[in-house]
Amino acid sequence: MSNLIKTGDIVIGRGAPLVLISGPCVIENYETTREIAGILKEITARLEMPLIFKASYDKANRTSAAAFRGPGLNEGLRVLKEIKEEFGIPILSDVHRIREIPLAARILDIIQIPAFLCRQTDVIIEVAKTGKPVNIKKGQFLAPWDMANVVEKITSTGNRRILITERGTMFGYNNLVVDFRSFIIMREIGYPVIFDATHSVQLPGGAGTSSGGQREYAPVLARAAAAAGVDGIFMEVHSNPDEALCDGPNSLKLDTISELLFQLKSIHSISNGC
Repeated sequence: MSNLIKTGDIVIGRGAPLVLISGPCVIENYETTREIAGILKEITARLEMPLIFKASYDKANRTSAAAFRGPGLNEGLRVLKEIKEEFGIPILSDVHRIREIPLAARILDIIQIPAFLCRQTDVIIEVAKTGKPVNIKKGQFLAPWDMANVVEKITSTGNRRILITERGTMFGYNNLVVDFRSFIIMREIGYPVIFDATHSVQLPGGAGTSSGGQREYAPVLARAAAAAGVDGIFMEVHSNPDEALCDGPNSLKLDTISELLFQLKSIHSISNGC
């Protein structure tokens, strides 16, 4: 039985409703980010689905040094704070450096540790010390059972507010594959498991100076994950993914997700009996 994790009015874990973690990959500007948040709030309110809004203020892990990274810490947190206050939704974003953590913790409801930092002990410990819920992504290079060691680093601080996110495993060059056994294996560690449907169809570095993606497969994987009993679905969305400044090829088009979310909620209800 996984621990129930609470943020605001949202409860995540076995027996709780399927939660959606969603938003654009990166804050491109205030207007676009606010528009996406507003549409997500409207869709999820209609479906009675809990929503946690996600957007990065800085994407430090880029294929090319010339790639767009976002507005940075101060401006990005300002945007996220305004969205949080206007729409009344919890906010999740990722940190990359220890010096960011105290300021980010003032605004974020959930702090995310990116996949490539999931073995960076000092970063993990400092995030855990904030007492905030921690969403830690399983590295593409880790087996699901290896996440027990990562979780132990967090719990060593006394923080047991943990989410574990599956985002695919490297499968040769520029490709990822999802092992659906990982959901069961990681849940046995004792914490809710989230499935990142859109990063799992990313083709890392597959476009040469940027990552490619196969967004057409994200809904298929998301439905399978809901049937497997995950506690939440993570998906990056954009009004016009082909024009997105980050992760467009694997992001879903915002105006197409309503039916998918209805399907996910229905499948999850059957799978989990809630």
